[in-house]
Amino acid sequence: MTKMTQFALAALVAAAPVLAHAEKMVFAWSPNPQTPQVDLALAQGYFDAAGLEVQLVSFASGREGFEALLGGQVDVAFMAEFPAATGALMGQDFRIVGDLARYSGSRVIGNSGAGPLDSPADLAGRRIGTTIGTNVHYFLDGLLKDAGVEAEIVSAAPPDLVPAVARGDVDAIAAFPSFYAAAARTLGDGYAELRGGSYQVHYILAATPEMTDARAATLKAFLGALARADADLAADPAAAMQAVAASMQGAMPVAALEEMWQDVDFGLKLDDSLSGLIAAEAAWILGQGVVRGAPLSPDDVAAYMAPAALQSVAPDMVSLAN
Repeated sequence: MTKMTQFALAALVAAAPVLAHAEKMVFAWSPNPQTPQVDLALAQGYFDAAGLEVQLVSFASGREGFEALLGGQVDVAFMAEFPAATGALMGQDFRIVGDLARYSGSRVIGNSGAGPLDSPADLAGRRIGTTIGTNVHYFLDGLLKDAGVEAEIVSAAPPDLVPAVARGDVDAIAAFPSFYAAAARTLGDGYAELRGGSYQVHYILAATPEMTDARAATLKAFLGALARADADLAADPAAAMQAVAASMQGAMPVAALEEMWQDVDFGLKLDDSLSGLIAAEAAWILGQGVVRGAPLSPDDVAAYMAPAALQSVAPDMVSLAN
């Protein structure tokens, strides 16, 4: 977890801007274990204190929230970085304004009755369920390629993956992290997992161009509230876990959060590692034949970054070459 000095924490709180008049904004976000800054900002009233009336709109996935943003239904959307690669390839009009957290605990989960999962080589010839065309598919494909093995990939919707591996319809699954705890509970003694690869999920904030232009003050106030929550998170992770557990209404207890957060680097920022990752994902998407277009360089992706709002409230958290 990102650590900050007490001086830096105080600076973030002091720098949080406040709007002169109340402003309404629509935020695509659902309670989840990877964005405690949002839970804290809501619980502590930081959005209200910044002069914001934040309307939360829930979507089944970050991709759907992103589509709503592209359609002008929401102002800011929370998502993993992967949909941004497709959006950039298609020349969609959006901006990346923040990176809330990075998760490095992606894994393949199997039923031990199908055989051991001691190394990626054990995946050879297995039937592996995943949600095609998503970042978990990207992770799985990279893991298999790095190991030089082939497996049968079976497409399934996210909620169907755990039941499929429990029934034995597939030997293993590459699912979204929010399903890991359910897999462990369902499989019990039969649970097996394999970690590997270098993929790190980035949980980002995308915004409409209007938010970075005509409504820049509103965006600054929004990110300033999240920066205050970032400071709270760094100062008291245990309280943040309690806030997230309450927000998720028991779907993920504190004990499960403690385990998951060992693989999460929290801290609102923007840097070049995100541009490089999205460019690599865009190349993979083109290779899958999902979208037609020209490859994207990290510089092409950097054009979608809009760091000004974050830089104004937390300048030390922005590190971009361009």
